[in-house]
Amino acid sequence: MRLPEDHRFGPDDIETWRRDGVALLRDFFSADEVAAVCADFETVFGRTAGGDQPMNKKKADEIGRFNGAQFKAIEIIPFDCSPALNLIGLHPALIAFAKAALKTDAVQLYQCQAWAKFTGDADYDQPFHCDFSNHTLTVPSEDSARNSVTILSYFTDVSDEHGAMHYVTRPDSAAIAGPEASLNFDPDAQSKLQKALARRERSSASPAGTAIPYSIDVYHRGTNLTAPNGRRYAVMACFKAAGDESIGYTAWQFHHTRPWARLVDHATPEQLACLGVQRPGDPFWTDTTLARAQARYPGWDLSPYRDAAGVS
Repeated sequence: MRLPEDHRFGPDDIETWRRDGVALLRDFFSADEVAAVCADFETVFGRTAGGDQPMNKKKADEIGRFNGAQFKAIEIIPFDCSPALNLIGLHPALIAFAKAALKTDAVQLYQCQAWAKFTGDADYDQPFHCDFSNHTLTVPSEDSARNSVTILSYFTDVSDEHGAMHYVTRPDSAAIAGPEASLNFDPDAQSKLQKALARRERSSASPAGTAIPYSIDVYHRGTNLTAPNGRRYAVMACFKAAGDESIGYTAWQFHHTRPWARLVDHATPEQLACLGVQRPGDPFWTDTTLARAQARYPGWDLSPYRDAAGVS
């Protein structure tokens, strides 16, 4: 696959993702991109810092359970803010990575969330889990290119005191159990699994601007924020091969009342194609559909679609 012109990743990174199921791509986003996204996080979530103390921690030998409060500061695209946060999950370099990882020239974004975490708001510890159970009705393929790629990106510096994601590489977890073991809810079996995985866990602690692609068969978990006044700004963007109906999460069309013009008016045809919008030159685009699309989004530059359709 063709790599992006600015070389934000290379063949070794793709190979690491395929082998380990996880790759850490530091300095993926520029300082200007990080600053613009952080400003939008503050607009959307209305906060810049957490509390002085973390929520009470559990026993030292207990890996956390999912706590509903930890999900209260998650928002899906689009947002009522600038194009920076609205389009960061559709960054051309993220799309390029997904295409290379999934060995395809066409990908779709099927989930994109901004997640703000603040010290003291919740116990963010989680058990080790795999994402396939709510991204597909079946199970992960043995061929990673037939699955999907989730890319977690940090826009604040994230240490272990700031809730860095912890993970177990695919080779390390294979020595313990396959991803299907995450579906066994017997307490004794889960306790043994969690303890075995914890002995092999690694931290994704990284500076702002890091992108972390991982696969839906990788064991990973969230960790608690303990830094005084700590915050963690992160965006999750999930890509699949276009046309793969076996994988999904968000039906973008369902959220029609959200501020879509904030995204559509600034996106390229390639970015919009990742959301399922027909590309320029598709037979869908006619005089009538172009007029209707312009009526729905008055600020959308439809000239590439008009030119391809031969419509003035």
